[in-house]
Amino acid sequence: MNTVEPQITEKATIWLNGNYDEATKREVKRLMSEDPQELKESFYQSLEFGTGGLRGIMGVGTNRMNIYTVGMATQGLANYILKTFPNEPVSVAIAHDSRNNSRLFAETTAKIFAANGFTAYLFDSLRPTPELSFTIRELGCKAGVVVTASHNPKEYNGYKVYWGDGAQIIAPHDKNIINEVNNITTIDEIKFNGGNGKVEVIGEQIDSLYIDRLVGLSLSPEIIKKHADLKIVYTPIHGTGVKLVPKTLERFGFKNVIHIPEQDVVDGNFPTVKSPNPEETSTLEMAIEKAKIENADLVLATDPDADRVGVAVKVADGKYELLNGNQTASLLCFYMINKWKEKDLLKGKEYIVKTIVTTDLLKDIAKDYNVEVFNVLTGFKYIADIIGKNEGSKNFIMGGEESYGYLAGEFVRDKDAVISCALIAETAAWAKEQGKTLLELLKEIYVRYGIYKEKLLSVTKKGISGQEEIKKMMDNFRSTPPQTIAGAKVMLVHDYKAGETYDTISELRYTIELPKSDVLQFVTQDGTIISVRPSGTEPKIKFYFGVKEALNNAEDYEMVDNLLNRKIDRVIEDLGLK
Repeated sequence: MNTVEPQITEKATIWLNGNYDEATKREVKRLMSEDPQELKESFYQSLEFGTGGLRGIMGVGTNRMNIYTVGMATQGLANYILKTFPNEPVSVAIAHDSRNNSRLFAETTAKIFAANGFTAYLFDSLRPTPELSFTIRELGCKAGVVVTASHNPKEYNGYKVYWGDGAQIIAPHDKNIINEVNNITTIDEIKFNGGNGKVEVIGEQIDSLYIDRLVGLSLSPEIIKKHADLKIVYTPIHGTGVKLVPKTLERFGFKNVIHIPEQDVVDGNFPTVKSPNPEETSTLEMAIEKAKIENADLVLATDPDADRVGVAVKVADGKYELLNGNQTASLLCFYMINKWKEKDLLKGKEYIVKTIVTTDLLKDIAKDYNVEVFNVLTGFKYIADIIGKNEGSKNFIMGGEESYGYLAGEFVRDKDAVISCALIAETAAWAKEQGKTLLELLKEIYVRYGIYKEKLLSVTKKGISGQEEIKKMMDNFRSTPPQTIAGAKVMLVHDYKAGETYDTISELRYTIELPKSDVLQFVTQDGTIISVRPSGTEPKIKFYFGVKEALNNAEDYEMVDNLLNRKIDRVIEDLGLK
């Protein structure tokens, strides 16, 4: 028998008797009478406003995304902004993706901001997340919100908060906002309507400004002219990329962008894919089939909010190979640094930024050209923080993370699939000018620096019990770290939560000069790196594996690649994950 705890019934009863709309009350009644398990999941806790905002399954209840949980988050954020900028005029920007209820949540957010006396700039329809970052900076807003759950399954939606620099919130604002949101204990505290603010609808004018700035980042316009007919299959996967990616590619000079009409349809149910995540092979199946028919050079696929991009490239015999996020980041890094050198732009103040779980190949490429490298915690907000700190004193070339997010230029402060698509296409044109495919260019990089092979393993643990399992797994790895992995001694243990590194050889401990985060990293004597962390946005614990081997010539690529695959398999087996 599936009994419901009294505290959950009590919470649900508050929703039945409070100032909630009738449709919400009917659904709560239905759960109470027909679906006790879903009632538990919907009310067992309050949807946590984390360091980036909200993300969760849509539905009624305190643990679901709905206008009331969104409303409480917005009122808390508004209260913090008012405390931070007393007696100042405040403007904020709001954007949203293609998900179900995204427009409703965005409009609700805008009205609450207006009721608190703000000017709320609301896009007229869906827009890429990076354009929201650009808009905040362009319009001089104090903050911004984008309603999106990125690449999560269709049942999810989310709410990401940005500060006036156009970056996702970090300390001290993140914790301060969380406190203000937690102080909102009832929906009666939410100002849903009224006030002396206003909602201003924005759209095409911002689009034009944004695309103009993106075009200014092109490094090879003359090469694009020669290869303007480069065949590019592009899919927005039913998301926001449909608005601006084709326009931007066209403005860069690419004249042969091939669409997939079924996937250009804006639809929060993502009907043509199992998942709208471009990291998953099945998501690009339709695009690759189209590429085979058209004999395309390149396949590009952006996620629903167009901040990540998946890539497939043509190889021999009409086949296509998917690049992972590390490979794409490495190609972009190599291309951009080479072009900066060619244009005599490397003056000794240039830098790139990568995350601690992103391939060290980026570091090797950058150091080869005397370009500084910053290594930051997982999350593009930390890349944005470095850009902000170096603004005016150093020159940012690019930033990248293994999870398919990249950035060039300083006028956006989040990963940007719009500029990434254009620069990936430009890199392909540059390779073609040399008689190479992107894969051949990648192999050339490997011969120069060695093959870096990475793999991500995500273990999903859903619900209440899942959270407990993930915590227990992290606790076990922390209390009893492995001594050897795949036959190699563990030399370093980086515990980013404790803020220290333990050297098992010297038995010395060193302070990690980064914000504390629930991440563990094991480095073996042969250079293998294993990183473990709970996902901040999904019910998963993630394992990142990185191995390396020299490549003497491109012809040996498959042999060495297979050797590294076997090594990763052995690492996974040693950690008891198989």
